[in-house]
Amino acid sequence: MFTDLMTAFEQNLTIFYGVVALFSLLIGSFLNVVIYRLPKMMEQGWYKECREFLADELVDNKQKPDQKKEQEAKPEITLSKPASTCPKCGHLIRFYENIPVISWVFLRGKCSQCKNKISARYPFIELATAILSTVVAVNFGVTITTLFIILLTYALITLTMIDYDHMLLPDQITLPFLWLGLLVNINGTIVPLQDAVIGAAVGYMSLYSIFWGFKLLTGKEGMGFGDFKLVALFGAWIGWQLLPILILMASAVGAIIGISLMVFKNHQREQAIPFGPYLAIAGWITMIWGNSIWSWYLSTLV
Repeated sequence: MFTDLMTAFEQNLTIFYGVVALFSLLIGSFLNVVIYRLPKMMEQGWYKECREFLADELVDNKQKPDQKKEQEAKPEITLSKPASTCPKCGHLIRFYENIPVISWVFLRGKCSQCKNKISARYPFIELATAILSTVVAVNFGVTITTLFIILLTYALITLTMIDYDHMLLPDQITLPFLWLGLLVNINGTIVPLQDAVIGAAVGYMSLYSIFWGFKLLTGKEGMGFGDFKLVALFGAWIGWQLLPILILMASAVGAIIGISLMVFKNHQREQAIPFGPYLAIAGWITMIWGNSIWSWYLSTLV
């Protein structure tokens, strides 16, 4: 049945692209939930671990009984619970109010009850997910490689937005996709396995070395450990050969945006800027067009 479906898609690429776009549009709606809730789930988990580790001290010496009861009364947050509601009036969002893009347009970007504004970033993420997934499908065709890279695209969108919001690249996403990259290349699907393994190691150690060099020279931490893991993830998917392009593109874009923020928005030099989004964008571009970019660069040297 799967083979028949692949054959049907190969015979009609328009339908294939349409299915990819529509499915990814729905996934984009789910990614909005992950982006919003995963950091809260992690914070909740950290707090629970701290309470368990320091239970006696917190209860006996630090917390008042009413504080403890208040914290225990807070509902546990998961990706499915509690149900989505308006943050202002608590209106329960119905299924027909949660149709990707369409519902936001129909409601004119406002809650149906209290008319509180709904951020345009929600339909933007949904559209971006559909568009980027379709780009992957166009470039890699009806292949298993397309499926894997679309899954990676979903992960990168999630990581980009979480890092933008919280300066955090969750291990719950980066590490599974690092291992998935190695498994995908176990038979050389994208690059030979040897290149993937070396890529993961070189990707991590390259930024790790820069981190410690910068810290020894300035006494400051220039980036987080999540950035190392993200580059290692890309190394596992694209091999070590294209990592220089990835890092150069990410650094150039980061520098341009950082300087722009300081010039036009009075961004302080000491104020941290998340590097993960630039790595994710550069890595995705390298995944799709890296070999063409590298060939063009080499041709300019001749």
